[in-house]
Amino acid sequence: MARRRRLPEELGIAAVVVLVAAVLSLLSPTFRTVDNAQLLLLNGTVIAFLALGQAFVLLTGGIDLSTGSNVALTGMVAALLMRDGAPWWLAALAALGIGALVGALNGSLIHFLGLPPFIVTFATFGVAASIPLILTGASSVNVADPLFAIVGRGGLFGIPMPVVLVALSAVVFAVLLRRTPTGVHIYAVGGNRETARLAGIPIGRVTVLVYALSGVCAGFGGLIVTSRLMVGYPSAGSGNELFYSIAAAVVGGVSLFGGIGSITGALLGAVLIATVSNGMNVLGVESYWQPLVIGVIILGGVILDTYRRNVSFGDLLRRARSRSATGAPPAGGPPTGSAPSATGPSSGVSRQASPTATPTPTPGGPAAAGSSPTTTTRR
Repeated sequence: MARRRRLPEELGIAAVVVLVAAVLSLLSPTFRTVDNAQLLLLNGTVIAFLALGQAFVLLTGGIDLSTGSNVALTGMVAALLMRDGAPWWLAALAALGIGALVGALNGSLIHFLGLPPFIVTFATFGVAASIPLILTGASSVNVADPLFAIVGRGGLFGIPMPVVLVALSAVVFAVLLRRTPTGVHIYAVGGNRETARLAGIPIGRVTVLVYALSGVCAGFGGLIVTSRLMVGYPSAGSGNELFYSIAAAVVGGVSLFGGIGSITGALLGAVLIATVSNGMNVLGVESYWQPLVIGVIILGGVILDTYRRNVSFGDLLRRARSRSATGAPPAGGPPTGSAPSATGPSSGVSRQASPTATPTPTPGGPAAAGSSPTTTTRR
């Protein structure tokens, strides 16, 4: 018997991305130019990094609201270190370390103190946003090392360096989730935390790890923002970055309830958000309309996430294909076979009973205490 291949769940969001891009290309010739495509991908790299980190946290059933402030904090740390004479690569590593430290602090408070992720990360959001302002007196810091520009302005074989960094990170994260025991533990914690604990999975270690990874991704975002501008801004990441990162992950198929999702889906969700944002800019739509559109996208993603637990995108396609080929009734229709009769040879009741007979099972079912169901016949 041939094994039936499952359609990837990411196929739906990929189709939406292609459809949106096609519509925007028809509406604006500027949108389909190569320069605009590079700009779209370049502007979407920060959102993509934040969405990748947010995906890890959501897979465990948590949420990270501190990513935007972490972008500002890590970017300012890199700029301050380079101002004090540190080489760019050391400043970049230090910024990533600070991002991981903030994430690990979030995970530790959530697990070991039993605090809600929303409250912890919301508090960290305020703390991380205030530290750059305190360190710099709310003023920007110029980047002293010109080689730092390679992170945000450089390229590899004509591909912008931020896009290369996102692609490499996505591959590493996908392997981590799909090919390692740690990935299995992440999905298990998000699927059922109590069952994962009884199975011996180190929930605390997994929780700290996913929030630390989210912090590292925010650190990459901070490095890209600072490198592109060659200036460290204490207010960087205070715009729609957090809003867009959650939208990208949820629309990409990462469940808000945990245990469901993939890195590929989160990356496609980031591409969709970047495409919509870029398309609205190209069409001349006012910027204050963008949060409204993204909010509608989030709502649609949550609705789909709620109902896809019963029916997946692949199942819908297979059912539609089956119905068009055989004319079979839709799912949930009348069954093709009949259930066994309640009055069988072993019931001890004559086959001449009326069709309106109603079986009355004894407590415990037919197998309980050797009893058998009785039958009442209407006359």
